[in-house]
Amino acid sequence: METTVTNLEWSSLAKRSLNGECLSIEEGLAVLEANDDEVLPLMHAAFHVRQYFYGKKVKLNMIINAKSGFCPEDCGYCSQSIVSTAPIQKYSLLDKETLLAGAHEAMARKAGTYCIVASGKGPTNKELDQVVEAVKEIRETMPLKICACLGILKDGQAERLAEAGVHRYNHNLNTSKANYPSITTTHTYDQRIETVEKVKAYGMSPCSGVIIGMGESNQEIVEMALALRKLDADSIPINFLNAIPGTPLEGAGRTPAMKALKVLALFRLICPSKEIRVAGGREINLRTLQPLSLYAANSLFVGDYLTTAGQEISNDHQMIEDLGFEIELNAL
Repeated sequence: METTVTNLEWSSLAKRSLNGECLSIEEGLAVLEANDDEVLPLMHAAFHVRQYFYGKKVKLNMIINAKSGFCPEDCGYCSQSIVSTAPIQKYSLLDKETLLAGAHEAMARKAGTYCIVASGKGPTNKELDQVVEAVKEIRETMPLKICACLGILKDGQAERLAEAGVHRYNHNLNTSKANYPSITTTHTYDQRIETVEKVKAYGMSPCSGVIIGMGESNQEIVEMALALRKLDADSIPINFLNAIPGTPLEGAGRTPAMKALKVLALFRLICPSKEIRVAGGREINLRTLQPLSLYAANSLFVGDYLTTAGQEISNDHQMIEDLGFEIELNAL
């Protein structure tokens, strides 16, 4: 049953958020279950918080799929997992020259952060050597921030990445703790928490987010936002499931665009000062309502994702310009 909250109450939630107060489970549910007629005032309230911390600036991030496939994990959403039959490219870790070329492409797209992502449970020491070598040269030659997403790190690996100049490490929670075993069985939710805490301990900025649309309840979505607030993730990518044929979740439906906007507003209100990024699946879930997402979010992935295509970069730049927003160059 949809919950109706007045404009005044949305404004009150925004003020409380700015004062450092945390929404309750019930208030979070009110956001997600609001009547669609309330979406514009809700987004206005979220924008009040977003504008306080980020003005009208938008951070751009670009991913390179540095190693594709050959993953022993059984994540139900992923085309690269051992249980997926999706017809994707499979290759070992890209060489330094290719990683450097990707960094130049990120610069051309006005991305401030370049995200090096590799499939697998975690990097071998040889793979880490390759990433470290590329990161050092990027840091010496380009004004880019580097985010690495390499899986669960062994002892000493987080320290090496930090010493090489990696600014941020991504390790998503993906879903709620209760829902986690239905999505992945080859590692645990708690292992993901431990990895994020490890990278924080070595001074890297923690990036951790979610994938919406994997059978979770509205209460679990609120719990995800509260978990990321507790984890103190600096950057929170909000993915909306792109149900890829050949994966266990291939039959899952898309998240309605209005629901997706409510989710983004919720995360902004619960994690007011954090970078909220509209991430994978935005094109097929938000569709024509993508511009509205930036009233809550202050960050986008541009270009392609791991094994799925993104929107044309010119369309993203045009969308930001048409909103009267501004790309924040070289932003972490």
